[in-house]
Amino acid sequence: MMLAFGGASIDGSVYQDVVDLARHSPGWLDTTIKVWSTYGLAVFALLMALGWWRARRANAAAAMTALAVPVVVLLAYGVDAVLKLLVREDRPCRGLPVRTLEACPAQGDWSFPSNHAAIAAAAAVALLFVSRRLGAVACVAAIAMAASRVWVGVHYPHDVLVGLVLGGLVALASLLVLQRRSRGLARRLTAAGPLRLLLSGS
Repeated sequence: MMLAFGGASIDGSVYQDVVDLARHSPGWLDTTIKVWSTYGLAVFALLMALGWWRARRANAAAAMTALAVPVVVLLAYGVDAVLKLLVREDRPCRGLPVRTLEACPAQGDWSFPSNHAAIAAAAAVALLFVSRRLGAVACVAAIAMAASRVWVGVHYPHDVLVGLVLGGLVALASLLVLQRRSRGLARRLTAAGPLRLLLSGS
């Protein structure tokens, strides 16, 4: 048996209140939130693709920033995964007597921090560097994704809050570093053959 940290003492009562509310909510609402929780990350992929498509028509530096967004998201996911292995917090649906909308993940699929929240926040913050409008949409979607993971019962509130902060900070730090070098790097990449098609709308 694997030893795991129990997060119920942090906000277990809030988690139970949310899960109980979900159980007594209309079926259409629960179904909508379950679908979003499961498939909503695809929306961030679409926003990233749209951001790149628009940015390449502006200039090479903007296009390069847009292309960096999925890389930043992968980086945030990696940091989140390492933290999960270090903390080893068990899922709330394993430690508390609750009935959840979504099946409880397997033992050893750790809860803290939420990788859905980290991915969503990283995409949202990174997209703000590409387009304020797309970034704003992604920020709202990221909050909705984080909330949905508690609603369906697979995360404590602190899991998703830390996931949001972690993903956002990784994206902010990465894009600030990239922006300092974006123009010079874009010039070199545009001159290097195949990448020209990705960085230029012409």
